[in-house]
Amino acid sequence: MFRNRKSLTGLAILAFFVLIAIFADVLAPFSPTKVDNTARFQPPSSEHWLGTTHIGEDVLSQVIHGTRGVVVVGFLAAIIATIIAITVGVISGYISGWKSEGLSALTNVFLVIPGLPLIIIVAAMFEDPPLWVIAGVLGVIGWAWGARVLRAQTMSLRNRDFIQAARANGEPLRRIIAIEMLPNLMALIAASFVGTVTAAILSLTTLSYIGVIPVTTYNWGTILNWASAQGAFQQGQWWWFLPPGLCIAIIGVALSLINFGIDEYVNPRLRSAGERARAMKKKGLDVNEPVTAVRTERDSGTAAVPAEKESE
Repeated sequence: MFRNRKSLTGLAILAFFVLIAIFADVLAPFSPTKVDNTARFQPPSSEHWLGTTHIGEDVLSQVIHGTRGVVVVGFLAAIIATIIAITVGVISGYISGWKSEGLSALTNVFLVIPGLPLIIIVAAMFEDPPLWVIAGVLGVIGWAWGARVLRAQTMSLRNRDFIQAARANGEPLRRIIAIEMLPNLMALIAASFVGTVTAAILSLTTLSYIGVIPVTTYNWGTILNWASAQGAFQQGQWWWFLPPGLCIAIIGVALSLINFGIDEYVNPRLRSAGERARAMKKKGLDVNEPVTAVRTERDSGTAAVPAEKESE
């Protein structure tokens, strides 16, 4: 996975946003709420690199501080959802009987629970909901898909020889799950974690844009909400809405690239195809070439044989 260019590119982009979130107070040139009455609706300049808002707030500072909210909510929601998914999915896949069916039914219930009304109700209970509350709600409603996948894979693993041997040796359930099961599920857990981060970030920015989450909680969706409310889209003030929109797209692409790398690692066919493609590139061969170079029996040279004839 860490030799895969897609996953390495995605991890580098994601690390860039994480560093911005950590050092937002140092990197931001101004406070996100600082008002400059002499620089309203100002396009990008040497003083304000991404321009200003309708009341003179620095857009770059808002984007940098908004990164923190996006990263915190995305990762915290994914951690909560992954812990619940592992607990419910692995246990329900390993045990049998009414307990397994009960946990499976619980998973099915959470699969169909509409998340938007629940978040609206929770947001209405707080005048200014903290980030951990938003992340908790997104994590609670986002674990079911991962639990379903882990349950199916655990049911496939529980009849393997090494699991049966551990059970015959009298190993306790917690040790069988922690030592025998989880190492074989780490790739699926990582893919589920990345997918939940993506879903949480998109949910946060979408809910902030439509006004469900108070605009006092800075993130990229909040910036888009203010830009839309003040007519930035109609007036062509691209410096206000384009940077946060690009940030959402870029971090989505980064997480997708990481997921592609995990998928190529998990899927044996994709992994072998990737290794074969890298080996051909090292030899200077074109991966998309419709002919295959083969060596003759006398080792006198190479000959190009069409793929159709070679298969015959």
